[in-house]
Amino acid sequence: MTPPGTRTAPAGALDGYRVLEIGTLIAGPFAGRLLADMGAQVIKIEAPDRPDPLREWGQAEREGHHFFWTVHARNKECVTLDLRSPAGVEIFLDLVAQADIVLESFRPGTLERWNLGYEVLAARNPGIVLARVSGYGQTGPDAARPGYASVAEGLSGMRYLNGYPDQPPPRLSLSLGDSLGGMFATQGILAALLARVRTGRGQQVDVSLTEACLAVTESVIPDYDATGFVRQPSGTRLDGIAPSNIYRSADGTWLIIAANQDTVFARLCAAMDRTDLITDPRFVNHLARGRHQDAIDGIVAEWAGGFRTEELLTRLADAGVVTGPVNTVAEVVRNPQLIARGAFAAHDDEALGTSVLGPGIVPVLSDTPGSVRWAGRRTPGADNHRIYGELLGLPADTIEGHIRSGVM
Repeated sequence: MTPPGTRTAPAGALDGYRVLEIGTLIAGPFAGRLLADMGAQVIKIEAPDRPDPLREWGQAEREGHHFFWTVHARNKECVTLDLRSPAGVEIFLDLVAQADIVLESFRPGTLERWNLGYEVLAARNPGIVLARVSGYGQTGPDAARPGYASVAEGLSGMRYLNGYPDQPPPRLSLSLGDSLGGMFATQGILAALLARVRTGRGQQVDVSLTEACLAVTESVIPDYDATGFVRQPSGTRLDGIAPSNIYRSADGTWLIIAANQDTVFARLCAAMDRTDLITDPRFVNHLARGRHQDAIDGIVAEWAGGFRTEELLTRLADAGVVTGPVNTVAEVVRNPQLIARGAFAAHDDEALGTSVLGPGIVPVLSDTPGSVRWAGRRTPGADNHRIYGELLGLPADTIEGHIRSGVM
């Protein structure tokens, strides 16, 4: 039960699981994409009069078409349904009875106002897993506030750590908070499905974008709690971790050289023909190098600046030093390692009638790998007749009537 023209692919790890994805923009739909990549049937439900804004997102444009949707809605089947209408609610509950997961990304309380809260869903299907992604979580004094990943990154302290001392914290040119929220939602969904095997019951998965960002801040919180230390932004390096920075080659390329571990630092010294640095009291171990970070960074930078990029990369790789260039996307898509790993996947984009490259499937499973079967469907409701007809047994004229009335 997949769209026409679908590429054949082996059954994924989540083949047989059905997801109803409601809500818009990035974090919740990103979780839906991850589940769909692994073989789940993800039915993307959009309001008939308000398609997901992601259909129009993406910085590049070709023939009036943007590409966020191409990748973000891949492997999803698209239907329309008005969840604000009583008829739409009943149709949705009929779908819930045949689903495993409902994935939503509305402001907390929205489903309850539509009479679609967890208790209602569980009454129709006790095994349903309801995954809820929001800015601040389903509880707490700020729960009802609207929230975007940009604010979550700031509230969690993550953005403060980004950038340079004494400068405004810059924004990463990606919606990192949304991606983190989507990944934690996927983790929670999989854990809830495993628990259902034991209990026979579904449950709610409550994901806060702010807490998703907070979860990846390493030792920032215990450092402060135990000692009062407030970690500061440190530009291109991490304070106390040296040498681990970006250094410019003779032909102007920025390269990462990470040799803060004692054994790797010794390899770097050998590659630089500076084995004297290994026993230099300033650099004799990890803690010493952290205290003399500026000095060792200066030495490595001066040395790296004497070599062209390829020679520098070869010399460091042969010595067993962790290194790599800071690539633009133009270099990324030509990277032999990524190509060999299948890190890129072709998407048959309906809007252009051609194949468009996008990111591949992560992680790689040996026996039940994920796959890209089709790109994001061009038209909202493209799968209305097939989904409502095959899953719910609705006749074609009934579906057409719902479309005319605005229910679908």
